[in-house]
Amino acid sequence: MPASPASSVTSVSSALAQSSPTVGTFAERGGALEWSGRQETVRLEPWGPDAIRVRARLGGPVLDGLPGALRDAPPSAASVEVAEGHAALTNGALTAEVAADGMIRFVRTADGAELLAEERAHFWWPGPRLRTATGNGYHRLEQRFRAYEGEKLYGLGQHQHGLLDQKGAVVDLVQRNSEVTIPVLTSSRGYTLLWNNPAIGRVELGATGTRWVADSARQIDYWITAGDPATAQRRYTAVTGRAPMLPEWAAGFWQCKLRYRTQEELLSVAREHRRRGLPISVIVCDFFHWTHLGDWKFDPVAWPDPAAMVRELDELGIRLMVSVWPSVSPLSENHATMEQRGFLIGTEYGPVAHADWPDRREGERIQVAFYDATHPGAREFVWSRVKQNYLEPYGIRAFWLDACEPELKPGFSANLRYHAGPGLEVGNLYPRENARALYDGMRAAGEEDVVTLIRSAWAGSQAYGAVLWSGDIGTDFPTLRRQIAAGLNVALCGIPWWNTDIGGFHGGDPDDPAYREVLIRWFQFGALSPVMRLHGYRAPGLPLGPQMTGGPNEVWSYGEDAERILASYLRLRERLKPYLLAQMRTAHEEGLPPLRPLFLEFPDDPAAWDIADSYLLGPDLLVAPVMEAGAVERTAYLPAGARWTDAWTGEEYDGGRPVTVPAPLDRIPLFLRDGARLPVRD
Repeated sequence: MPASPASSVTSVSSALAQSSPTVGTFAERGGALEWSGRQETVRLEPWGPDAIRVRARLGGPVLDGLPGALRDAPPSAASVEVAEGHAALTNGALTAEVAADGMIRFVRTADGAELLAEERAHFWWPGPRLRTATGNGYHRLEQRFRAYEGEKLYGLGQHQHGLLDQKGAVVDLVQRNSEVTIPVLTSSRGYTLLWNNPAIGRVELGATGTRWVADSARQIDYWITAGDPATAQRRYTAVTGRAPMLPEWAAGFWQCKLRYRTQEELLSVAREHRRRGLPISVIVCDFFHWTHLGDWKFDPVAWPDPAAMVRELDELGIRLMVSVWPSVSPLSENHATMEQRGFLIGTEYGPVAHADWPDRREGERIQVAFYDATHPGAREFVWSRVKQNYLEPYGIRAFWLDACEPELKPGFSANLRYHAGPGLEVGNLYPRENARALYDGMRAAGEEDVVTLIRSAWAGSQAYGAVLWSGDIGTDFPTLRRQIAAGLNVALCGIPWWNTDIGGFHGGDPDDPAYREVLIRWFQFGALSPVMRLHGYRAPGLPLGPQMTGGPNEVWSYGEDAERILASYLRLRERLKPYLLAQMRTAHEEGLPPLRPLFLEFPDDPAAWDIADSYLLGPDLLVAPVMEAGAVERTAYLPAGARWTDAWTGEEYDGGRPVTVPAPLDRIPLFLRDGARLPVRD
């Protein structure tokens, strides 16, 4: 049940003043409230409707222009009140009260109920904002907030711990394959908070308090808004950017495997889809299609006529997506130029090399570098090569930005030096800026529909046409279950375009009946996801290297019985595309994601806040994936406040209770809200 704001905490600013010695001063500057004391400056300013941005710095005024997620603030009506010993900034539904000692407390303007408050680490020292010097004006930063009994916390990007409510978790703020850091939290108490800092660190959501940590940065910076989760999504995406409109072709089925090694192999799969009458919108050309890593062009041996390939795919109505990695081999024709111009990520110690990787024509691994996506010139250079080698000669307009965390080995951020700043201060920014390189380039080239498949993201990635997927994950039912919570938390971080490798990534034998069941159930989930993409490194697979490939991974690879079921869900996806595109329009215009936890639509139903194994696709379709081997029925909770219809049988149910429905292998339980009519049945 969502926690009610604590009534035991005094809600008037005068009480704060009485309990705190007068150690600081207040000032109103340009519509913002500033507190100064003990060499610290804290600046609170309205940042969009019902929202406040807080910055705090030791040793001078707060800094503008540091890397972050916040765009220019939309206009809002706000007021500042300064009195003896206390002050307040009110912006719509949210009020920040500041005591004489600089302690901040956020309350709901309408009734003064506390939403969130800073809390001291100790009654004597330190306060809620702790700094430990790391040198040259940088500090290890800590920001502490009070913990509340019964509070539930959601968001933080995409993680594989399987938790929807992350209260009690400790989460590293660092980008890794399948672990995506987007530092925004939505609370059941009626607020959403963005830690507006791309520094490496962690967040601790403990029973005794919440603590945000940046390992090395120059100032504390966060943003907070008041309102229910849907309102918060509108506010958050208004200040970090909203996704473009998903093009119609991207809402269909994407076919992919690790990997199609030649032009003829890829085309044969596309032709077979059409021969069998199976819907398909996209087919993906994976890694090692290049000459050298960082050349960003086709190897003519395996891909002798890309123009003819793209032309045939166009005739089949299929879009080609090509893998573009951010890493550069020393054998690449671009490496020397990029190193000389400072376009590669620098290092504090050792050579400019960040990972070992087998190059396209080499049998041994070599040390490769990553380009610096935070450098505007580097982004322009990489785009110029992509444009020259893919867009202009062949008309290729869709790109897969793999390994974009970046995939460092070892992941030692302290040794990295980016154009935007030291690795510890800005490291989480990389995947967003990498997506920006292709987005800005495509838009400058006159392309309106920009879609890039990415493995990592940060706050604001959605504005650059990024389709996030959940990385290289396992291939079993427990992993499938974890993806639902991961996707729902991503949806609460402003990312509407999301998917998983259908069937998982690491392994899976198409001839194994047990795995076929996993694949079918996952395929059903994929058909009811924002983006539907089949991918994986199936058994038997060759080891990592230029000739690497996995086993077959097409709809017909899993036997006739499986193909019949999978084909039926391809057709279901096609029938639901108009509905799905309508939800993408809502995401584009309002910031509400198509993949929704139940409480986003039903915040007044306490039970809805605990459901981590089902979700809403848009407002009208409740999806309850099957995640157990051998299951022939499924129990799903239907939220209170609506009447629900089994989309397969037509049976109706009142909300506010769990129901058990048939779930044979060819059926994923689906429920329609309040008489909604969607073409689920063929």
